[in-house]
Amino acid sequence: MLSQQDITIVKSTIPVLNAAGTAVTEHFYARMFKHNPELKHTFNMTNQKTGKQKTALFDAIVAYANHLDNVGVLQHAVNRISNKHASLHIQPGDYDIVGHHLIETFRELLGADFTPEIESAWTNAYIQLANLFVDKEATLYESTAQQEGGWKGKRPFVVSRKQDESSLVTSFELSPKDGLPIIGYKAGQYIAVEVEPKNNEYREIRQYSLSDAMRTSHYRISVKRESVPFCGVVSTHLHDNVSVGDTVMLYAPRGDFFLSEDDKPVVLISAGVGVTPMMAMLETLHLKNNTCAVTFIHACENRSQHSFVERVSAICNEHQWPNFTWYQHKESNDSERIKAGLVDLSAIALPFEEANFYVCGPVGFMTFIKSQLHANGVCDSRIHYEVFGPHEGL
Repeated sequence: MLSQQDITIVKSTIPVLNAAGTAVTEHFYARMFKHNPELKHTFNMTNQKTGKQKTALFDAIVAYANHLDNVGVLQHAVNRISNKHASLHIQPGDYDIVGHHLIETFRELLGADFTPEIESAWTNAYIQLANLFVDKEATLYESTAQQEGGWKGKRPFVVSRKQDESSLVTSFELSPKDGLPIIGYKAGQYIAVEVEPKNNEYREIRQYSLSDAMRTSHYRISVKRESVPFCGVVSTHLHDNVSVGDTVMLYAPRGDFFLSEDDKPVVLISAGVGVTPMMAMLETLHLKNNTCAVTFIHACENRSQHSFVERVSAICNEHQWPNFTWYQHKESNDSERIKAGLVDLSAIALPFEEANFYVCGPVGFMTFIKSQLHANGVCDSRIHYEVFGPHEGL
């Protein structure tokens, strides 16, 4: 436990942190990668270029400093970040490196204002946070290793099938190279894939949602070809250079976003490639012959970018589950369940009073959906969401 003096000192530095902003974390990452370049094989360097990672880390540092006297309120974020770390096989020694460079960053930016008292308080605060993550991640590692089909670290898998789902998304079925059992997962979770893209300086690890119900023989991921600036190193490699019979390395499934096992109605809402965890949920509900009400809502640019459209229609028609899609522009021959523009939840009948709502897509889209759900009386405890990339709140 931190002393009250440590808490008071750390909180007193929050205004200085806020004034410096992401310059703190930008300096931190530049310093760390200069002295420990081997970490570039673990960290997502695309997120470094886009600035997402430095923003996420800065927000996390400030949130932690603000809640030092009640860390329990950060439990949701801790669980989510721990799962992300575990999917990358982060080890206790990595926290020592990060802690060292964080303290040295403060020293270099604050100069003489970084007094021995402030250094001691922040060091103790960091140790408390690191221990929190180390303990949580050790539990995740041990739990996975003890289950049938589980493993520690990375494991080779072979691409056993590759299939286009739309103009931008391709699915990859991945079977264990050793032919041994594979651990199960909950619909909504993700798996980390490690590859060595051509002409790329580093190994790259990316997390992709599992896009099917659990199968005993293989996992399935569905990857969007990214083309925005700085992005697409791994997705382009998978689309263009990874074929049936090739080997990739996988880390065991993780994630705190998954389908609840209660009998409440389910509403699945996605945009773009955010449909992938929703497919795992839909397929799981289908296989269980679920008796509760299910509604499937998706948004995308147009018909050519609409992944899994035929499969979703087949499942929903079989169970008589409502299925709605919003395109940016509706064509004249589209059915009545196809709508145009932005998703408007008030335009359809939904069980706002009792359903669990699962949301995945760009952060702006999810924030927009969450505001509509709040306006219809849905509390946060029934809104579940997944953020691709560094942790962000809505």
